[in-house]
Amino acid sequence: MTIGERIKELRLGENLSQTQLAKMIGVSQKAIDYWERNVNEPKASYIISLVQYFNISFDDFFSDIIKAIT
Repeated sequence: MTIGERIKELRLGENLSQTQLAKMIGVSQKAIDYWERNVNEPKASYIISLVQYFNISFDDFFSDIIKAIT
């Protein structure tokens, strides 16, 4: 799983649009789209915003990503 796939999974799990999530964490909808399509990766500050918004730990955010690369 990629970071983009994880973001999309979390977003869809909360039934949020890209626009809604973008407003919640202070980025553009296009940024969310690029992250989910793995065009770009979010800066650390946005990952912090994502884990805070979804109320998960960094371990929870990265667990499937780490499994995919090991």
